[in-house]
Amino acid sequence: MTYKAGALTRLSYRGTPLLAPGKLYVPFLHDNSKARRIGRSTVEFRQLGRTNEKISTIGMGAWRIGSYRSSDEREGQVRALRRGIELGINHIDTAEMYASGRSEEVVGEAIKDVRKDVFIASKVAPGNLHHDDVAKSCRASLRRLQTSYIDLYQVHWPDPNVPIKETMSAMEELVDEGAIRYIGVSNFSVKETEDARAALSKNEIVSNQVEYSLANRYAESEILPFCAREKVTLIAYSPLARGNISHSIPKAILQKYQLTPAQAMLNWVTRHEQVVAIPKSVDVGHLEENAASVSVRFDAAEYEEISAA
Repeated sequence: MTYKAGALTRLSYRGTPLLAPGKLYVPFLHDNSKARRIGRSTVEFRQLGRTNEKISTIGMGAWRIGSYRSSDEREGQVRALRRGIELGINHIDTAEMYASGRSEEVVGEAIKDVRKDVFIASKVAPGNLHHDDVAKSCRASLRRLQTSYIDLYQVHWPDPNVPIKETMSAMEELVDEGAIRYIGVSNFSVKETEDARAALSKNEIVSNQVEYSLANRYAESEILPFCAREKVTLIAYSPLARGNISHSIPKAILQKYQLTPAQAMLNWVTRHEQVVAIPKSVDVGHLEENAASVSVRFDAAEYEEISAA
């Protein structure tokens, strides 16, 4: 099997290119010790589904965002998200289920001054998939996010008790209203994804968010091949195996590219053009480490070696 690295896209801020054509964006880190440990990072972007939208290969997952015990901890989460935006990460993923809506509130606080520069993804909970409930959930998410639109609205989990046609009809109405831009699914099998696509009359399913990591490769059997064939973006959640960082990655590869094991895991999971990843983004240090994980790309033989380790 061969792997093709994603094309690098120059970053602009509020429509203004940060560097001249032909130059790569290299974010400046706040302290030199962090810069030495992480190295110079280049932000990589990939096409979302069949759209012309470009989202950062390494995004920010907001699953633990919104779980805080003090105002200082909450502010720290806001700072972490803003630091990711400074580094050039434009893809932030949240959900109405996360911290009972507080995740969306923290994300909304972090993006309120840079809304046009970020790509916000959220999800409707599986208990809210009836037609009117989808619309109600979306409007509540919009209020919490302090925005007039959500870039990618996803069905968080399928519910076999609710006809997918009913849910997709509501999603398409939200697109027509301008409340959402793209429709995605999460934790859907290939069959469920095909059913969702068939239920749409004029829009496409642009993504399927599933768990995928070096430790959990279930998606490789059917979901990833389907996504590659049909040009559906696979959004990998828990790409760092829920904190179980692999120690089996060959040290020679880590040393050659000056990457940490966590960075190598993110690099590996996004080796396919159709995959982006959303590691959790609570800690600024880890976020900076994540952002630098695809500054370089392994060759095909090295990806195979990591896969077999």
